[in-house]
Amino acid sequence: MHGVADTGGETARPSDRFVIPGFLPGFILVTSLFFLWALASNFNDILIRQFQKALSLDRAEASLIQLMFYLGYFFMALPAGLVIRRFGYRAGILVGLGLYAAGALLFWPAAEVRLYWPFLGALFVLASGAAFLETAANPYIVAFGDPRRAAQRLNLAQAFNGVGAVLAPIIGGVFIFSGVEHGTAALAAMSPAELDAYRASEAHMVQGPYLALAGVVLLVFMATAVVALPKVSAPAEKGERVSLGSLLADRPLMAAVIAQFFYVAAQVGIWSFFVDFTKDMMPATPEKTAAFMLSASLGLFMIGRFAGAALMHKIAAPRLLLIFAAANVLLCAVAGLTAGVVAVAALGLTSFFMSIQFPTIFALGVEGQGKRTSLASSLIIMAIIGGAAAPPLMGLISRSGGGLRLAMIVPLVCFLVVALFARTRSKTPAALDTAPTAP
Repeated sequence: MHGVADTGGETARPSDRFVIPGFLPGFILVTSLFFLWALASNFNDILIRQFQKALSLDRAEASLIQLMFYLGYFFMALPAGLVIRRFGYRAGILVGLGLYAAGALLFWPAAEVRLYWPFLGALFVLASGAAFLETAANPYIVAFGDPRRAAQRLNLAQAFNGVGAVLAPIIGGVFIFSGVEHGTAALAAMSPAELDAYRASEAHMVQGPYLALAGVVLLVFMATAVVALPKVSAPAEKGERVSLGSLLADRPLMAAVIAQFFYVAAQVGIWSFFVDFTKDMMPATPEKTAAFMLSASLGLFMIGRFAGAALMHKIAAPRLLLIFAAANVLLCAVAGLTAGVVAVAALGLTSFFMSIQFPTIFALGVEGQGKRTSLASSLIIMAIIGGAAAPPLMGLISRSGGGLRLAMIVPLVCFLVVALFARTRSKTPAALDTAPTAP
């Protein structure tokens, strides 16, 4: 990639600096996108618990939050790649921010009518925006300076994604969870008017945080519209087409797509039910405390990214991926077979070993794609639909009487698939030590 000011003109040779002079504000804005989509996806883990209270849903019904969210990724990742190829990265980012803000704003009327489908529709719109942002920001961050320092810029952006993931449960725990918890007997003893007032109060708890989130996103939108950004040359010459069929016939790429599907399924399944799992294993734990424990787990996720990047200087990426995936198979087994603090600790520790999995699978998938990289990236982003598969399945297993401990078989199997992919790729050299960040 070669960067020039997004004001027309010939492509210039990039500076050897970390960020090309004049592009620091734009770099900060694009880096903030990593933080924003981390907030969006990790707020869902709080919403699953909150909507059980506000809308009287069971776990399987509440898990449709993740289904609708990741359907947005599935349907919009490829269109995002096409928009970016045709109109550029700025246009892709602006479309993403506009959809993100619109989805967040729709939470206000959804809370007023207190029906589930308006919330699901709002989440689909918001997730569509996040898909545009993630498809654009991951490769675009490379264009802001010396290509030889691209890994450093990606690591910095990854850190802010991790910060967003850690802060989301804390913000949700403070501003979405009311702290009012009623057992089944207490709810049954309420009059219809009291129960309706309680449900309405819980539904309205989401309005303020999502309105504030929409405001922040709109500010980023306005800044992005006017700030100087690098202009990236098209990955293919005009008139040269990249065949989708050739991508689908690429076995290493499709193996990465499948592995990414199962990885994201495991990640979203575990994080979606972490608060509920903690409440089941340690019933005296308040919701807010369980949300803070989820934040601690996500803190391990962020630490794992830096630890993984350091370890990759000595251990080949596919081999390290195999080690981390195998560790998570073991931890899911411990969570499913034990109880109390041991089970919760095991489930919390999975985040550390999840840390490198999305970026490493992504890197191995796009390795050697050349001019096909943008569309290959879109296919791997589409695999994020895996996040829609695991939570409903885990909710059904839990509802059938097996509980969330039995539901741990779902992420366990998913990590086995990732380990198989890693074992296969460990037989071939890996070219990259770092890669774009997780959803």
